Amino acid sequence: MSVNNKLGDAQVIVIGGGLAGSEAAWQIASRGVKVALYEMRGVKETPAHITTHLAELVCSNSFRSDDVNNAVGLLHEEMRRLNSLIMKCADEHKVPAGSALAVDRHEFSQAVERLLNENKNVNIIREEVTALPKDIPVVLATGPLSSEAIAEELKVITGQEYLAFFDAIAPIVHKDSIDFDIAWFQSRYDKGDGKDYINCPMSKEEYEEFVNELITGDKTSFKEWEKDTPYFNGCLPIEVMAERGRETLRFGPMKPVGLTDPRTGKRAYAVVQLRQDNKLGTLHNMVGFQTKLKYGEQQRIFRKIPGLANAEFARLGGLHRNTFINSPKVLTKDLRLVNCKNIRVAGQVTGVEGYLESAAIGLLAGIMTACSVNNMPHPELPPETALGSLLNHITGGANSDTFQPMNINFGLFPHLETKSRGDDKKRMLSERALKALDIMLAAAV
Repeated sequence: MSVNNKLGDAQVIVIGGGLAGSEAAWQIASRGVKVALYEMRGVKETPAHITTHLAELVCSNSFRSDDVNNAVGLLHEEMRRLNSLIMKCADEHKVPAGSALAVDRHEFSQAVERLLNENKNVNIIREEVTALPKDIPVVLATGPLSSEAIAEELKVITGQEYLAFFDAIAPIVHKDSIDFDIAWFQSRYDKGDGKDYINCPMSKEEYEEFVNELITGDKTSFKEWEKDTPYFNGCLPIEVMAERGRETLRFGPMKPVGLTDPRTGKRAYAVVQLRQDNKLGTLHNMVGFQTKLKYGEQQRIFRKIPGLANAEFARLGGLHRNTFINSPKVLTKDLRLVNCKNIRVAGQVTGVEGYLESAAIGLLAGIMTACSVNNMPHPELPPETALGSLLNHITGGANSDTFQPMNINFGLFPHLETKSRGDDKKRMLSERALKALDIMLAAAV
């Protein structure tokens, strides 16, 4: 579909109504620029989404750590200070999750859609875009599940082949089907409210049997063209982790540290944690249990977990193929495609990984686009900030020959001259970042 006869008075087109596209549209509209936001869900489904709401959360309901002295929590705070729509809705619809920020996923996405609908500068259009306009500013935020038409056009424009990886979805369990004679509520090290997670303990024998089941369980088969596609290490399927070493899970998503089984007064050999997934507290997400096991195998194997023998699943896990561009080669410092300067790219398709990282690049693309339309210079993000570090990574900081999806982490930040280590160094990095951001914001007023 060509968008030219659909624009009305729009000055900018945003393609894709996920977290990045929704954030970009909000930032553009907040600066007085008319924007047409195109979203194909509602007329065309994707392999992973289940609703038609904007900014639907697919894999998890967690935005991870909200501690400002953590790189992710710092990104949260920077986005809040830049009037992020995603952070505003996340804060308003959060659910208990210890020191993490998790949300009621349905209320969250509905709130994002409502606020965009209410904005007089936003026109939401439910249609698939199959050709990229060349004569109007565009923010392309079609995500890792970009339609075939857009993917093919991007290949032509960039002159680069897509890179690809697999991303997996964790199951969701009905709380009232969990056996609390075995499971108990506790946050690791009693963080947050101290009781934000449901914990299912395993003995050594139970753990060993569980690992065997994961390794031998019947899994989804890949198509021939998918077989050599790498996984993203931050979102490995649970059975792939098990295959990498029998103790891997005990030092990963099933680590028992900081938890005490009230039945024994001791630490279990391994623990499966479930995190609240909706505000009512009726649904819980199996933390770190992304999987490519077939549906029947998931139910059989996961019901072997103590406390989940009678588990009822609101959603089973799944696997989908994500794609992203080689951003260090094909994007400029202001997120424009080198070979098509009217198009900025945002979200996971740029090679950032994670809900907030995707929204963050949408935020930056939106600000940059609005400033360009208003004939104003866009603010230069200090490299000391989380936003600046993430932007730098995908627009030249990473090695294009080995470019892979990346979460925000302090390893992306400029070196800090200090002998401090650990928590003290993280605190100093965060303080430096927020000070630099505040100076930037003050200069922009």
